Amino acid sequence: MATTAVPIPQVGERRWWHTAWEWITTVDHKRIGIMYIVTAIAFFVWGGIDALLIRIQLAQAENTFLSPQVYNELFTMHGTTMVFLAIMPLNAGLGNFIIPLMVGANDMAYPRLNALGFWLFLFGGIFLNSSYLIGHPPDAGWFAYAPLSANGGVMPKTNAMDFWVLGINILGVSSILGSINFIVTVFNLRAPGMKFNRMPLFVWAQLVVAFLVIFSFPSITVASVLLYFDRNFGTAFFLPERGGDPMLWQHLFWFFGHPEVYILILPAFGIISEIFPVFSRKPIFGYAFIAYSSVAIGFLGFTVWAHHMFSVGMGPWANAAFSATSLMISIPTGVKIFNWLATLWGGSLNFKTPLYYGVAFIFLFVIGGITGVMLALPPLDYQTTDTYFVVGHFHYVLFGGAIFAIFAGFYYWWPKMFGRMLSERLGIWQFWLMFIGMNLTFMPMHYLGMIGMPRRTWTYDSGLGFEFWNLMETIGALMIALSVSIFILNAILSRRNGEIAGNDPWDGHTLEWATTSPPPPHNFDSLPVIRTRRPVWDLKYGEAQHFTKPRDAKAAGSTDEEHTPPSIHLPPPSFYPIVLAFGLTMAAYGLLYSSVAFGPSLTAIIVGISIVFVAIAGLASEAARD
Repeated sequence: MATTAVPIPQVGERRWWHTAWEWITTVDHKRIGIMYIVTAIAFFVWGGIDALLIRIQLAQAENTFLSPQVYNELFTMHGTTMVFLAIMPLNAGLGNFIIPLMVGANDMAYPRLNALGFWLFLFGGIFLNSSYLIGHPPDAGWFAYAPLSANGGVMPKTNAMDFWVLGINILGVSSILGSINFIVTVFNLRAPGMKFNRMPLFVWAQLVVAFLVIFSFPSITVASVLLYFDRNFGTAFFLPERGGDPMLWQHLFWFFGHPEVYILILPAFGIISEIFPVFSRKPIFGYAFIAYSSVAIGFLGFTVWAHHMFSVGMGPWANAAFSATSLMISIPTGVKIFNWLATLWGGSLNFKTPLYYGVAFIFLFVIGGITGVMLALPPLDYQTTDTYFVVGHFHYVLFGGAIFAIFAGFYYWWPKMFGRMLSERLGIWQFWLMFIGMNLTFMPMHYLGMIGMPRRTWTYDSGLGFEFWNLMETIGALMIALSVSIFILNAILSRRNGEIAGNDPWDGHTLEWATTSPPPPHNFDSLPVIRTRRPVWDLKYGEAQHFTKPRDAKAAGSTDEEHTPPSIHLPPPSFYPIVLAFGLTMAAYGLLYSSVAFGPSLTAIIVGISIVFVAIAGLASEAARD
C-alpha cells in the first residue's frame, strides 16, 4: 500500500493561515483598529486613483481621456469612497486602537460588536466597489440628488444607484454599532480617577462624534430606503411628475450630510489637541473651552443643514435663519484655533513630523473655514454654488483639515501601535510634497469657481481661461500621490528595520504612554493614579508616584490569553462577526437584483438572513458563556 509522508508541524511552528485565522477571529481592539486603518488606507489609495483620473481628464480643454459616463462614475465613487470608506474608518481605526488605552481600559466595552463593525465596513466597501465588476458604478454623485438618482442615475435605468443605496446602509450599520461601543466604553470603562473633566481631548472628540453618528445616520437611512422604494417598487417620494418632492431628499440628505462634516473633522481636532501639548511641552491651553466647543459644534451641526440649499428657493427668512446658525458655528471653531495657538505660544517646540502636520493643519483648516463663512452668506453662495469654489472649500476642510491631522496622528501613535519609529527624513519629505501638492491642487479651484468654472463638469471649452490652472491642479494631484507613496514606503521600511520606539518616545502625557509599545493583549499591568489631565506626565515629573490596578473589564479581547494576568478576563476569539457580516451582504446582493431575477434574489435574501440569525444566535451563546 502506498503511503504519503506528511510533514508534521513542529512545536512553535506557525503557518500563515494560523496567523490569518487569528486576525479574522480577533476581538482585540488593537488588532481591529489596525485592520480598520490598513483597509481604509487601501480605500484611500483607491479613491485617490479615481481623483487622479478625474484630474487627468480636466488637465486640458476638450479632453476625451474619459467618457462623460465614466467621469460621472469616477466623481461619484471618489466622493463616496473618501467620505465613507477612507476618512471615517481612518478616524474609527485610530479611535479603536487609542481610546481604550487613553481611558485605561482593557478593551472596548463590546469586543465582538467591535469586530462586527469592522467586518460590516469591509464588506460594505467590497459591495460598493463590486459594482465595477458585476454591474454599473453609482453615477449620480455622492449626494445622490433625487430625482436624478431615483430615475436611474445618468444612464438609463441600471442598478448603479442601488449599489450606492444598499452599500451606504451596510456602512451605516457599521458606523452606528461602532458609535454605541465608543459611548459605552467612555462612560463605563474609564480608569478610577478619570472624571469627565480629566478625559483626553481626543476622547472628548470621539465621544461627540459617536453621538453625531447615532443622531444623523437615521436620516440618510430613511432617505435611502425611500429612494430604493422609488427605484424598485413604484413609489414616488422624490418624483415630482407623480406628486413627489425632490426637496424632501435634499432635507433628509443634508440633515445627515452636514453633521457628517463634523463626524469627519472633530476627531482631527482631538488629534491636534493631543499633539500640541506634547510637542510644545506645555499643558493644553483652555482645556475646558476646547472640550465644550466640541459639544457646541456637535449641537450646532444639526442646525445648519439647509445652508447647502440656499439656491433652491427656500425664501429670505429661511435663508437668513440658516445663514445665522452657520455663522455661529464659527465661534466654537475659532475658540479651538486660538487655544491651539496659545498652546504653541511660548512653548519649547519639538519640531518633529507630527508637529509639522499639526501646524499645517491650522493654516489649511483656517482657509477652509473662512471660505465656509463666505458660503454661509446667501448672496455669495448664489454666485458660487455648483462651481469649483465649493470644491476648493471642502477639500481645504477635509483634506487640509482631516487628512493632515490623521497623518499627524499616524506619526504620533505609530510607535505605540508597532513599537518602531517612522523615518523622520521620509516623513518630512512626505509632508512638504503633500503640503505643496495640496495647495497647488485646491487653491486654484477658488479662482476657477469665481470666474465661472462649474463643478461636476466632464470637460470645458478652450479659451475660457480654465486651462492653465487646471493643468497646475493636475500636477499638484500627482505630487499628493507621490507623497502618499512615500508614506507607504516609510511604513514598510519601519516594519522591517525601523528604530525601536520604546514605551514613551515623545515624552507623552496620557495613559497610552504608560504601557509597552506595542501594548500587551490586556493593555495594562498597572495604571498611574489619575489626579490630573496628564497622569503620565505626573508619574514622570509630578507627585503621582502610585499605581493602581486597571479596571477589570469583563469585555476585554485578546487572541493570546496565555500571556495575560489571571485577574483580567479576556474573551476568546469569535468567527461569528464575519459570518454575520457575510450573511447581511449576501442579503443585500439579493435585494440588488430583485427586480430582474426574482427567484435567485429571493433565495439569496432568505439564505443571507438565515446566516444572520445563526450568527446572532452564536454571538449570544458566546456572550452567555463568557
